Amino acid sequence: MRWSSLRTRMTLLVTAAVALAVALSAVLCFSIVRMTLLSQLDHELEGPPGKRPDVTKLLLRCSTDPSREDPYTPPYSEQIIYADGSPNCSFGTPLAVTEADRKVARSGGQCLHNSTTTTGAQVRVATKWVAPGMAVMSARRLDRLQNSLNTLAALLAGVAGLGVVGAASAGLLVSRTALRPVGELTRAVEHIATTEDLDTSIPVKGEDEIARLSASFNAMTAALAGSRDRQRQLVADAGHELRTPLTTLRTNIDLLLRSEQTGRQLDPAAKERLLVNVKAQFAELSSLVGDLLMLARGDTDHEPHVELALHDVVKAAAERARLRGAELSTDLGEWYTVGNGASLERAVLNLIDNARKFSENGIEVVLREGVLTVRDHGPGIPREELPHVFDRFWRSPSARGLPGSGLGLAIVAQAVAEAGGSVRLDNAPGGGVIATVRLPGSLTPLSSSAKSG
Repeated sequence: MRWSSLRTRMTLLVTAAVALAVALSAVLCFSIVRMTLLSQLDHELEGPPGKRPDVTKLLLRCSTDPSREDPYTPPYSEQIIYADGSPNCSFGTPLAVTEADRKVARSGGQCLHNSTTTTGAQVRVATKWVAPGMAVMSARRLDRLQNSLNTLAALLAGVAGLGVVGAASAGLLVSRTALRPVGELTRAVEHIATTEDLDTSIPVKGEDEIARLSASFNAMTAALAGSRDRQRQLVADAGHELRTPLTTLRTNIDLLLRSEQTGRQLDPAAKERLLVNVKAQFAELSSLVGDLLMLARGDTDHEPHVELALHDVVKAAAERARLRGAELSTDLGEWYTVGNGASLERAVLNLIDNARKFSENGIEVVLREGVLTVRDHGPGIPREELPHVFDRFWRSPSARGLPGSGLGLAIVAQAVAEAGGSVRLDNAPGGGVIATVRLPGSLTPLSSSAKSG
């Protein structure tokens, strides 16, 4: 058993806690029994309240011949003492006289204390005043009481030892049972670290903290597996999409090189069209790479969100769209939210660009109480294609001849989700498509709302 293991530490803690509790209980029990026995002994020595020793009988015994047999034998040692220091009269083993005893003889009252006999035996003494200048000391030996206490101490020590051994055994059993799920979790983590197999899961049993930890671990591995699958899918899709512009570029460049190498010059008009095509392919490739970087950043690197005015973000995106030749009208009400301004501006611009591909009669951009709508007046989207519009690299068959990489709406969905909102596309009444974005926030700046609250 390793001393640094959690199981060992738990066993030691349980054993120490039980040992401390047993020790305190034993000490308390011993103290209570000792106090009770001493109290009973004092009660016997003092006798009934107000009763004094029979001085006449005691003095008669002192005046008789000590060698003569006397049928009276006191149940404990007794001794008459005098305040003037006269010789004491003892019945039984003589007792050591203290100043407290002589004070009782002089002033009256009574006292209880431990003392010794002339032979050195420990006794409990009760001294009572009986007459002016005279007191009687009554004593009981403490050896029997001490023997009883010693026996009790030995019994308590044995019970405490058994309790500690039992606590250690119970602690070991409890730690093994309680930490078994933790051991399974550890083995699963080590297996994943060695094999990178994210499909490993741990059975969840019960509803305690260990079960919650197992469920959280399973959720974590599922999220990691999903992230890895998305990365693989992104790489595969990117490779597929990059193949087309790269192939076209290679073909066009090969044609230009062959023309130069063979000395057969192309027609100036054909050469110009070829160069324009190369430039367009480079622009498409640059746009695709930029979209891929945007998606990759969203999957792995979440920039900090700040409070921003959504109406200003939409206004900036609309201005950029106008510079690209878009004809649109805006109706923007104030709305404040929390998010990444650059990502949201890119998302709004993508929605406008997507609408501009299909609309010939202008685009309408409206923002009201956190609901942003971008509507075009184009042909609309077939109902069966609506569930796929936010998929990466998905393009409608009717739009495959138009420029674009099929990543614009995926970037929109990602940016809106990062801001805690939702987005959807629907066919608008009267024709065209309407994109609806909902973002949480308020009509007033969030910081001022928090201060006023």
